[in-house]
Amino acid sequence: MKIRIKGNSVRFRLTQSEVKKLSTEGIVVETTAFESANFTYQVKQYAGITALQANFENNCISMLVPEPEAKEWYANNLVGHDNTMLLPSGEKLYLLLEKDFTCMDNTIEDQSDNYPNPKLQ
Repeated sequence: MKIRIKGNSVRFRLTQSEVKKLSTEGIVVETTAFESANFTYQVKQYAGITALQANFENNCISMLVPEPEAKEWYANNLVGHDNTMLLPSGEKLYLLLEKDFTCMDNTIEDQSDNYPNPKLQ
């Protein structure tokens, strides 16, 4: 799982096995260790919502996916989900959750579990 954060925009990309785990088990979690604390990021199914939501608590970013969409995502061709979430402060937070495709250029990153890039076929 990869995250990209810029300003009020958060993007998560999941590999094939992570999308399957989200669909079947309901949650995917990663942790990065730092000297002073761990940083955790997760994507999980969430009942009772109709669009992506996110929160940040206890050094953890959680992206919440409507349960029906999360359960069906592995079995369909939908590339991703997005939503612009209105925050209590009046600011907007753009959320994007995508399937991770192989890169079009050479990279040293392990891409063996990424989705095949349709532009390379």
